[in-house]
Amino acid sequence: MSDFDELLAILQLDRLDDSLFLGTHPSKNPIRTFGGQMMAQAFVAAGRSLDNPLPPSAMSVHFIAGGDPELDLEFHVVRLRDERRFANRRVDVMQKGQLLTSAMVSYLTGGRGLEHGVEAPPLDDPENLPPIDDLLRGYEDVVPHFANALRPIEWRHTNDPAWVMRDKGERLAHNRVWMKARGAMPDDPVLHGAALVYSSDTTVLDSIITTHGLSWGYDRIFAVTTNHSVWFHRPFRFDDWLLYSTTSPVAADSRGLGSGHFFDGSGRLLATVVQEGIVKYFPGRPTA
Repeated sequence: MSDFDELLAILQLDRLDDSLFLGTHPSKNPIRTFGGQMMAQAFVAAGRSLDNPLPPSAMSVHFIAGGDPELDLEFHVVRLRDERRFANRRVDVMQKGQLLTSAMVSYLTGGRGLEHGVEAPPLDDPENLPPIDDLLRGYEDVVPHFANALRPIEWRHTNDPAWVMRDKGERLAHNRVWMKARGAMPDDPVLHGAALVYSSDTTVLDSIITTHGLSWGYDRIFAVTTNHSVWFHRPFRFDDWLLYSTTSPVAADSRGLGSGHFFDGSGRLLATVVQEGIVKYFPGRPTA
């Protein structure tokens, strides 16, 4: 299967009963289960448990322990609220009785009301930007975890990625990447939302290190996500190009915050993301 087909496959959870789903891993994995994968699968489990389909409004996830890619994941859904316009779910992700992740997902259909949004950054044509494979060429030994990772999502950076920026001796306080699925997706809003959730766990912490002129691979950096939240503002398709624009408002006490916005090609704000991670930098000990 292609990487894109593998993403669709792992999002097709096995439903064991009304509140229990089983999820698998793809063929390419980091040492621990990719957090974006667990979040996307938890999002699907919550959505499949709804009796009355409603659009998602928010998802908040706390990571407690790392997952083993050799084992399946259990998604235990707790039905907290079901009304005509509102619903809430908690999804606990477990392996062998251990809680790995707990996610809260809210659903709301609010109807028409006031509208505004932050202004989108410059919207370059993503088709004129180099694909991620071009930006990894020559850096395979520097960032092997990126070069060898599953890539079901097409990335087109508007600025140099961290490893190229570091090679040039530059720094930047923001990162902007056009993203879309590497294939046509089914007409299922749950899967489009899950693809955005999956992708929201990529590049969001990059601005913490590029603000300081650092990069994964070149510098000895330890990073692990502690919590992640997504707010959904408007409907979207994830097989259309979306711009993920991220910054880091703060880093302190070996923790860093990354925040980001997803925009469509017309500049409409579709979703907002905030992620906190433990980020430790050990200066003077490069690994590449």
